[in-house]
Amino acid sequence: MLWNLIIKSHVDSGLLGSALLLYKKMLQLGVSHDCFTFPIVNRAVLLLGSDATYSGMVHCVAIQMGFGMDLYVGNTMIDVYVKCGRLDYARKLFDEMRQRDLVSWTSMISGYVSEGNVACGFSLFSEMRRELEPNAVTMLVMLQGCCDIEISVYGEPLHGYGIKSGLLGDGSVQNSIFRMYAKLGTVDQVEDFFGQLDRRDVVSWNIRISFYSWRGDVVKVRDLFHEMQGEVAPSSETLTLVISALTKHGILSQGESLHCLATKSGLCDDILQTSLLDFYAKCGELGNSDKLFREIPHRNSITWGAMMFGFIQNGYFNEAVRLFGRMQAEGVEPGAEILRGLVDAFANLGALKLGKGIHGCIIRKSFCEAKKCNTHLETSLINMYIRCGSISTARVCFSRMLIRDVVAWTSMIEGYGSHGLGLEALKLFDLMIREGTKPNSVTLLSLLSACSHSGLVTEGCEAFCSMKWKFGIEPDLDHYTSIVDLLGRSGKLKEALVVIMKMVIFPDSRIWGALLSGSRIYGRRDVGEFAAQRLLELEPDNVGYCTLLSNAQASVGEWDEVEEIRRVMKERDLKKKPGWSCIEAEEGRIYGFVSGDRSHHQMEAIYEVLEYLSRMAQGFS
Repeated sequence: MLWNLIIKSHVDSGLLGSALLLYKKMLQLGVSHDCFTFPIVNRAVLLLGSDATYSGMVHCVAIQMGFGMDLYVGNTMIDVYVKCGRLDYARKLFDEMRQRDLVSWTSMISGYVSEGNVACGFSLFSEMRRELEPNAVTMLVMLQGCCDIEISVYGEPLHGYGIKSGLLGDGSVQNSIFRMYAKLGTVDQVEDFFGQLDRRDVVSWNIRISFYSWRGDVVKVRDLFHEMQGEVAPSSETLTLVISALTKHGILSQGESLHCLATKSGLCDDILQTSLLDFYAKCGELGNSDKLFREIPHRNSITWGAMMFGFIQNGYFNEAVRLFGRMQAEGVEPGAEILRGLVDAFANLGALKLGKGIHGCIIRKSFCEAKKCNTHLETSLINMYIRCGSISTARVCFSRMLIRDVVAWTSMIEGYGSHGLGLEALKLFDLMIREGTKPNSVTLLSLLSACSHSGLVTEGCEAFCSMKWKFGIEPDLDHYTSIVDLLGRSGKLKEALVVIMKMVIFPDSRIWGALLSGSRIYGRRDVGEFAAQRLLELEPDNVGYCTLLSNAQASVGEWDEVEEIRRVMKERDLKKKPGWSCIEAEEGRIYGFVSGDRSHHQMEAIYEVLEYLSRMAQGFS
């Protein structure tokens, strides 16, 4: 029919509004329909993102015109209702159909599976077998659902049915069953099934490589890749999987080799290039990342996000902020993860004003609404306010969270601790327990740190003792280091040393450093020398510990020892990395300063203010 062709051409061209207007005119003129008219109109409705109401109206017209029992129209309506999220409408229509074919059953089963209701899907699959035999498409739909539940419940029976029905001879079914085992099975199950495959194509090899990549076995991934090349040619997806495995372990040389292979074989698509970009960034090779970023012709939000996270991971926070500005200028819509990365960048820069601006953007985009609860993003906002010094705003954000997981509670407790509000941290920890959130080892570490910074010795010791008997958490070296720091800061150096000596875990340089810091504060030369000896035995080339020891000896007037340490540091070319900080100006610009830096154009005025502040501080003391 001519009208069908005209409407379909408009739908195919993306002119959905015009297509529906044409259909309206077709109705007004009383042009007769056929069974193909309604699927075309429904396709336009679906592409417009309309809800089931509009599809229901089309369905009513189809019934009025006598197409209510038409199999093709009925199958189309089931598919439409499923995609609109109205599985109840789809099932009612399915049950009322006088005639049902493979498409009807498969569409209905697909609806249940896509909703996550695999039990109903499997029940309908069993019912279907009493009327007609499923085909490969039906099997693929069922196997897709089995990847999200226990394999022993539905997966293995489907595997058995595939063997009995002969559907296992289909390559797609074979690979789907293999994917199911790779997602939920053991190494033995994966290897046994792979060995039984009569046709091993690139998809089969990719599934096997993906399984070991997910397990973090980079050696096996590399070996399988070389083995695969002797049987089938790798695809761009293969190279992406291998690059992702190498990224987790930062193996630069092998990644570079794969990059060369991809370039020579012409397999460098946008996804692989983005994976390579991420790989180089995680290996600290930002120059290569930036080069790849510029070469990618079609940059989407994932590509921009990968480059942005690369800057953040390597400490280039200003560059990340500038990249976000370029992204906005090109009209790319940022997702929640990119905004979260930007929040982390502002947190590291201490840019409170800019951080508030991005918080407003997050609220406008409704990323933190009840229906779109994003705990990770909300926790990043809390951390940003904490690191920018606005602890009160952080608590407001925390209190407004609908779902507070252990990470959110821990972040807030750590924030109170870093601001010297140990009592507030203890109160929040008690509230966390009362609300039923179980703390983890990081939570207890944050609580111990908060007690240490506030001098709450009794409370800190009680928290340390409660770890095992109350919460079932075995203290690790970080917890012991924190309790030693707490005791050392309070002058209880003897007790701190006893803790170290009674530890089952072998003490590292950090715990001896905590003891040395405490001995320096309270002038305990004997404890300090003992701790210093242990430190230098463990890390003789650590410039930070050498500086700490030098300062400790200088504080008690041991100038010969100070001179000796400095001589050794000079011989070994040990140089302490200078500290740096940022300040956010009124106009939202961020200025960075390195210790001893005199490169700023307003250097003289800055140092004048610093000297004035220093004199004011001396006057108050």
